Amino acid sequence: MSKTEQQYKEVISRCKDVFIKKMQDYGTAWRIMRPSSITDQIYIKAKRIRTLQTTEENRVGESQESEFIGIINYAAMALIQLELGYADDPAMDYKQTELLYDAKLQTAFDLMMNKNHDYGEAWREMRVESITDLILMKIHRTKEIEDHNGKTIISEGIDANYNDMVNYAVFAMILLSESNTKA
Repeated sequence: MSKTEQQYKEVISRCKDVFIKKMQDYGTAWRIMRPSSITDQIYIKAKRIRTLQTTEENRVGESQESEFIGIINYAAMALIQLELGYADDPAMDYKQTELLYDAKLQTAFDLMMNKNHDYGEAWREMRVESITDLILMKIHRTKEIEDHNGKTIISEGIDANYNDMVNYAVFAMILLSESNTKA
């Protein structure tokens, strides 16, 4: 297993742990949300990260890492919602939810492995701030596609943008982790 594969899986394991614990606390209440509402939740997380990076002032106390975890988990929820549709009754079997979560993040992982091969791990030379900006751009692209009822002329769809958000957030967490171990 490559270093990137191992690091990626460690990050996803942390995210899944948070996802499962929050599901135990809140159930699957997020199932009531339309994908566009989840996109807005991801925007809030990314915007907060950018504010933390710009001002270096943290009044809430949650780290960039916890916000990147939120982006990954909300993107997984959005991908599930794209497949199942939102529900007026948000209750969903926890085991089924976990299986869907795993499947969506496996798809993102497979995409990352293919792109990582073709791009030669260029993300390792990027700044976390640039990755945050890319996530914000993907959010704005997603909002545009949502505003066009999911239709594109030449571009990838909403799911591709959510998968990219997952992967960029994982990369940011890896880079943050590596910078913390160097300090």
